[in-house]
Amino acid sequence: MKKITYFIAIAVVAFASCKSKKAALEFASPGANQAVLKGSQVQLKLKFDAISMDSVAYFVDDKHVGSSTDTVAITVETKDMAYGTRNISATVYSGGKSDSVSSTFYVVPANAKNYGFQVVNKYPHDTTAFTQGLQFADGVLYESNGRYGESNLRKVDLTTGKVLKEIKFDEKTFAEGMTLVGNKLFMLTWQQGEGYVFDKNSFTKESSFKYENSKEGWGITYDGKHLIKSDGSNKLFFLDAVTGKELNAIGVYDENGPVDELNELEYIDGKVYANVYQKDVIVIINPETGAVEERINLVGIYEHTAAYDNELNGIAYDHANKRLFVTGKLWNTLYEIKAIEK
Repeated sequence: MKKITYFIAIAVVAFASCKSKKAALEFASPGANQAVLKGSQVQLKLKFDAISMDSVAYFVDDKHVGSSTDTVAITVETKDMAYGTRNISATVYSGGKSDSVSSTFYVVPANAKNYGFQVVNKYPHDTTAFTQGLQFADGVLYESNGRYGESNLRKVDLTTGKVLKEIKFDEKTFAEGMTLVGNKLFMLTWQQGEGYVFDKNSFTKESSFKYENSKEGWGITYDGKHLIKSDGSNKLFFLDAVTGKELNAIGVYDENGPVDELNELEYIDGKVYANVYQKDVIVIINPETGAVEERINLVGIYEHTAAYDNELNGIAYDHANKRLFVTGKLWNTLYEIKAIEK
């Protein structure tokens, strides 16, 4: 995550200044690596060595946002800008000649609301299960587990942790996230470039679908209309729930900037809950805007015994009884938790 220098007390849009080839023209304001909250005003101002100038034109995403005949800053509104990276440029005209400079910025949302947690119940979890996908339905858990030569898809009894049904995959398959659409289980593979579709009851493989712009498979969930997929970046990809074809994507941002390494996903009451790889945190994302609106800090829920390969990774929700379950790779416990506002 980039360090952020705040120049407005309450907020954040990040700029990475780029000098022109002459190294004489650059943005004086805002400075490099700064951010501004969506809805705030941005002051654009240049500094350059030219003794005289005729005019300067400013652009955001190739849209002209203002001009000036001097070095006085112009004001740009961000309220109508989408979250994420925007391109900024300026062209200075002087004596029939011109020089240009470009930069980038990203618009970010307000501070996310932070939650702690309360453990409501504990259930046994198989310590050989390298959890990648977790789903609660029909009173049982469905779980996909990764690693080459060890990957499997399971139906598991919640209370006892007993495996009720299982299929194992060959040594070339690294199983990743999984979700339920009707009576179909959609499961991702990590780097094989495709996902599989299984019958929920028989675990019979019925079809597969290819990845497109999302090159890897990490997490997947279903919002009742589309599949939503993560690939380890800060993007959520929306897929056709029948064919698996990618339809569009959105970037995910919190108050500090892009939230990378989004992993296992769960759709709950209109929001996407996502594990962040190697962090004991769940971010809660507005899938319409990409803004992280809330986060649950789960630090301390489990005593990690290794630096990696035992991360928090597994979110399931019992929609009927409003129960939230979490676990991790090779954990001995699956937890029912309640988020507690700080």
